[in-house]
Amino acid sequence: MRLPRDVSGRGLARLLSVFGYEVTRQTGGHMRLTTDEAGRHHLTIPAHDTLRVGTLAGIVTEVARHFSLDREQVVRRLFSR
Repeated sequence: MRLPRDVSGRGLARLLSVFGYEVTRQTGGHMRLTTDEAGRHHLTIPAHDTLRVGTLAGIVTEVARHFSLDREQVVRRLFSR
């Protein structure tokens, strides 16, 4: 599945709630998300209107690594509706 090209930082933060992530703080143009599922994990994502594809891919890869999932599984859970 291809990554969408129109995901905002805030939109991604909402989508990541599927994996238990919650915004724990925001400093300037970045948000810090934390989950306690499968151990504590922190993500920092930009609060931009549209995320670059490479940035989004890196975040998805990091989530997949933390949950020991295939990258494609994470993409499907986040963006399939």
